Amino acid sequence: MDVSIDAITNNIQLALAPVFLLTAVATLINAISTRLARTVDRMRSIQQKIQDGLVADQNILNHMRIEAKEAQVRGRLCTLAIFFVVLSGIFISLTVLELFFFQAGAVHSMKTDYVIWTFVLGLMSFMTSLSIVLGEVVYAYWSAGWNLYGR
Repeated sequence: MDVSIDAITNNIQLALAPVFLLTAVATLINAISTRLARTVDRMRSIQQKIQDGLVADQNILNHMRIEAKEAQVRGRLCTLAIFFVVLSGIFISLTVLELFFFQAGAVHSMKTDYVIWTFVLGLMSFMTSLSIVLGEVVYAYWSAGWNLYGR
């Protein structure tokens, strides 16, 4: 095991390169969580108005029920996207640990296949999450009710 300061610095640099992806993961979790919170708040608001009987017009009441169901779908999409982005963070974190231990010489029997697979799975999970977020955004736009009540 090489313990020179240059070797240690190089090992840390190699192991920390994927950490920049973790910043993207954290940012995406924050964005999706905000979308999920707004969706849940909107659904609760609609349900409260329906339960309190504040809406007398049947057309508006039907529209509110549809909107509540659409918010439920959006919430499920956000939850699924959060699952995949967290999974991505786990795989990328494993990649960082593998690279660090491999470069430091702490693990001699580790195959480079593990590093490749955890990194690729991390990126695939991240892309899956991004795709789901895109789908949720398109669905949110589509379900926004721009032509409200047929006007």
